[in-house]
Amino acid sequence: MSTTEVIAGTPDYTMQTYKRWPIEIVSGRGSTVTDSDGRTYIDLVAGIAVASVGHAHPKVTEAIADQAARLVHVSNLYGTHAHLLLAERLACLSPDMLSFFVNSGAEAIECALKLARKWGGPDKSRVVAAAGAFHGRTFGALAATGQPAKQTPFAPMLPGFSHVPFGDPDALEAAMGADVAAVILEPIQGEAGVIVPPHDYLGAAREMCDSWGALLILDEIQTGLGRTGRWFAHQHDGVIPDVMCLAKALAAGLPMGVCLARSEIAAAFSLGDHGTTFGGGPVQSAAALAVLNIIESEGLVERSRLVGGRVASQLRAKLPAGAIVRGRGLMLGIEWPHPVAREFACVALERGVLVNDATPNVIRLTPPLVISDDEIDAAVEVLVEVGDEVAAA
Repeated sequence: MSTTEVIAGTPDYTMQTYKRWPIEIVSGRGSTVTDSDGRTYIDLVAGIAVASVGHAHPKVTEAIADQAARLVHVSNLYGTHAHLLLAERLACLSPDMLSFFVNSGAEAIECALKLARKWGGPDKSRVVAAAGAFHGRTFGALAATGQPAKQTPFAPMLPGFSHVPFGDPDALEAAMGADVAAVILEPIQGEAGVIVPPHDYLGAAREMCDSWGALLILDEIQTGLGRTGRWFAHQHDGVIPDVMCLAKALAAGLPMGVCLARSEIAAAFSLGDHGTTFGGGPVQSAAALAVLNIIESEGLVERSRLVGGRVASQLRAKLPAGAIVRGRGLMLGIEWPHPVAREFACVALERGVLVNDATPNVIRLTPPLVISDDEIDAAVEVLVEVGDEVAAA
């Protein structure tokens, strides 16, 4: 198969739902990837915040190979040691929360929504979400997603979802009522362009949920596991969710997510209420355990905070006037006054740096948390050069 066919996604055989960049990535190590022509790039995308411990981390690959050589799959009809150890480890990071393992972030959201509906009963069935939110593309997750452009082709959406402006506690309060089973929020909106809400927003949402007897579901699929400089982004605000969804970085690129819920909420599920064939498989669980161990042993949560702050400061000081830099830790967005994000990403690619144009106006940076100081300095230099060029065009 030619590189051109790989980039195009082999249109004779695959559904055309992705516009791929004109390179074929064949390998990766740490914070760099290499294409089929042998060219190396500094990766500030990390598979969309997935490769947090870097590409091909030896401890992750060792854990995967060791587990795969012994047992790959038995389904959830049986338990495995890796699955149990991972659930215990997550319970240490998120006390009094029970895990349901799935294969993706969208599936974690689906689990959370079903749990909220079951917990609330027929009289508490409405879910309040945020405009601009992205929770996934399956039908429940898509109904919670606050982006009409993604919803319209698949209308009608599932009923029972309300959307309010993100970061506006008054709008959220106006949407609350006795029929609300849950409020679902991203602590920082990622796909919308790295939108950070006011500091007191999550706390206000927590208070409203308590007042109305609703669950607070936090979608930490992108923000969790050290990405923002804390294990979970809600810890910046001192808020404790009732339900939390994780995925992306959890298993270093293997398909895995988890819905965590406080034990009294999780008890709403009865035997047979939810299920998955592949979720929490031994190989994925072994990879996730390795990831959590690496994040802790290599101090990557603190590194994310420190390095992210340095990158943000450098970009704010060096980018041209009009560029707005925001975010937390190593989840950063650069907003431009004009829709130049795609052009910016194209030029950066040519200069050997991968970035993501999250919206027409916003470049999103989510590099591996292991990125070195030298790689950061080199990447910032390119970003500033490209910023000067697109601003002058």
